[in-house]
Amino acid sequence: MYLCDIGNSNVHLSHDGREWSMPIEKFKTFSTNETVFYISVNKALDEMLKEKKDFINLEPYLNIDTIYQGMGIDRIAACYTISDGIVVDAGSAITVDVMSGGMHLGGYILPGLSASLEAYKLISPALDVRLNPNIVIDALPQRTQDAVSYGIIKPLLMLFKDTCKDKNIYFTGGDGKFFSRFFKHSIYDKSLVFRGMKKAIDESGLLEGIKC
Repeated sequence: MYLCDIGNSNVHLSHDGREWSMPIEKFKTFSTNETVFYISVNKALDEMLKEKKDFINLEPYLNIDTIYQGMGIDRIAACYTISDGIVVDAGSAITVDVMSGGMHLGGYILPGLSASLEAYKLISPALDVRLNPNIVIDALPQRTQDAVSYGIIKPLLMLFKDTCKDKNIYFTGGDGKFFSRFFKHSIYDKSLVFRGMKKAIDESGLLEGIKC
């Protein structure tokens, strides 16, 4: 079976322990003899996939205890295997969700690192710099590249820390590994969304009689 996490521009796939990504346009011609389980935030693509009998939308099977309105299915999947802790999905946007006793208490959304860099570029050409991943966050910067990097990274870390307190913090997404190194009680899990999807499949009994 294939697992697919469909975004607006790219699709992340998992099959037999291998994970990779492809653009939406390429995915439109994707075919397989196996069943494809997917979640999607791409409403236009959803309409096309409804016509494919071997593509199963997992959204109806992914439910968490929350009063949050409009929570994206990708966020729900990332939280699905976490009973207690903070879930940070650091991609093009950064989502932060708080789980306690199996209940989702709420969360918030921030611009991702790339989006923040783009915002600086719009302010001034002088601020069009690359992020310094080795920035020292305990000392004031002495050059523009470091000043921009510090201005992006330090507030995020402080906000994560304030939200986290003494809970474990689970990072996923493209920049999750980078952020995880700043926290003692952090777990980086690039497959967190796929693990949530797999749990929903196991709980639902959908695997019975399908092509895997």
